[in-house]
Amino acid sequence: MGQTTLHGVDIASLRETYLRKVTETLPQRARARGDWPICQDHCFSRVVLDNVFEDEWYDHVDGRPAYEHLSVAELRQAIEIADRMLDGERPTVVELHTNSLQWRGKTE
Repeated sequence: MGQTTLHGVDIASLRETYLRKVTETLPQRARARGDWPICQDHCFSRVVLDNVFEDEWYDHVDGRPAYEHLSVAELRQAIEIADRMLDGERPTVVELHTNSLQWRGKTE
């Protein structure tokens, strides 16, 4: 049974959708394509969450795992970013990965 917010939003379903995209769908696509700069689930999680906050995500999320501590709006945005990666394929993944590295003061 799902967990709903006071406004009737099934937050458990949003969490499941986010988790499936970053731990299964995106890594599977990356491995199938073979030309994406990242392919590990933890990398997709980092990139998605950094782009949600436009900063290092762990400066904005209290608690781990992070997806269990995101608001409905943050989860929806994370899912939207994951979908952008799936739709835009390599160019979008490169762009969002580059954003994440820049916010972390790292270059590839």
